[in-house]
Amino acid sequence: MISVETILPDEWRRTCELALEEGRFLGLYAVEGPGVRALFSAPGGVRVLQCASPAPTIVDLAPAAGWDEREGHDLHGAAFAGHEPLRPLLAHPSELETWTVPVRGEDSYQVAVGPIHAGVIESGHFRFHVVGERILHVDLRLFYKHRGLERAAEGHTSARALPYVGRACAACAVANSVAYAQACEAALGLRADAELARARTILLELERVYNHLHDVGAICAGVGFAAGSMLFASLKERAQRLNLRITGHRFLFGQVAVATGAFGLHAVEADRLREELADLRDAAARGWRELRFNDSVQDRLYGIGSLSHAEAQRLGTVGPAARASGVRSDVRTESPELAYAGFAAAASHEPAGDIAARIEMRAVELDVSLELLDDLLARPPAGGGTIGGAVPAEIGVGRVESPRGETVCAVELRGGAVARVHLRTGSYANWPSVAQAAAGQLLPDFPLVNKSFELCYACADR
Repeated sequence: MISVETILPDEWRRTCELALEEGRFLGLYAVEGPGVRALFSAPGGVRVLQCASPAPTIVDLAPAAGWDEREGHDLHGAAFAGHEPLRPLLAHPSELETWTVPVRGEDSYQVAVGPIHAGVIESGHFRFHVVGERILHVDLRLFYKHRGLERAAEGHTSARALPYVGRACAACAVANSVAYAQACEAALGLRADAELARARTILLELERVYNHLHDVGAICAGVGFAAGSMLFASLKERAQRLNLRITGHRFLFGQVAVATGAFGLHAVEADRLREELADLRDAAARGWRELRFNDSVQDRLYGIGSLSHAEAQRLGTVGPAARASGVRSDVRTESPELAYAGFAAAASHEPAGDIAARIEMRAVELDVSLELLDDLLARPPAGGGTIGGAVPAEIGVGRVESPRGETVCAVELRGGAVARVHLRTGSYANWPSVAQAAAGQLLPDFPLVNKSFELCYACADR
């Protein structure tokens, strides 16, 4: 259920504060006018608060809103009284003092990395403030290839606008598409039937499997352990070849549609897929045991890039990174539109919030996903669709647990066309946590800290 409330500016902060007492901050975006929408989880659904700009800032109440308010200002001119300085996020002024945090004192210096990198990586600039080799603070500058996908989607039907969201990021294509489809269906008063819910859940877990395999391998590469890097890269390749065979695309493109099913499996193909995933599960478990008991690898992971439980909660960290810090939040436990009935979030054995905990979290979740897929494929989906009966919403909201954490999509429909779409991915939510985890670390350890979150640049450059 989605509730939408219009709030006066002088009541904005107090109402948001009350919303935070019963739920979590899910995102904030601006619309033409300008106006502001803030999304919060609520018992049984989502609470949407809307207010005319200028609205008072809520960054002191929900620090996770910091990037959202800065983006709303850059894109739509929304003002947030009390957010000082309101530094640009998408805009890229040349003067350092306009977008970096000032650092004063003796012996501090800056190290600039990017936006062009030596490896095959998207554009991102990291400005390190350092004393000796110890990082004091990191300023992140992304959005070098901001594509304007949300604006491009406006004016199209919900079906025609789907590719703009689905192509925001290849590695999160299913999660982004499902969140968008759910938002559109909520706005239309539709809900997925059991077949469609199962089909979408299978796709989401297939996406999680190859992403987690990649992320474990990336951390191995970050510590120079080539054997582990190559092993998990080969397992990721196997997973993506399975995706290609059953859907026609390694990244599972084109398998999600609004209000209908686009993916189904015959029983024979589903049984074959179960066998291959079981073999993949055994191979991943053997590889993980090799990593878990390799002291030279583990010594590079423990105590590095720690993000405490309190910091993760304050910053609104999501996904495996949050759970590695002891924050037991997983949208799969509250996804009635998907086939996660009875799902319990995996927990880290040692939620220390360091790199070791983040890699272990992925290994644990990988096993859970492969077990879940085996159960789901025992009854392969035929496609399915949606059924009516739900109450149409002024603003539809979809929430999906992507491989990197909770992805939230809000859609506003007018006259059958998309008037506004806003996508807030798990990567977008977690980038400030990377900067927090890097503070106090040695500068040479930052690439490893960054890999342990393994966030998408493309999700920010939407």
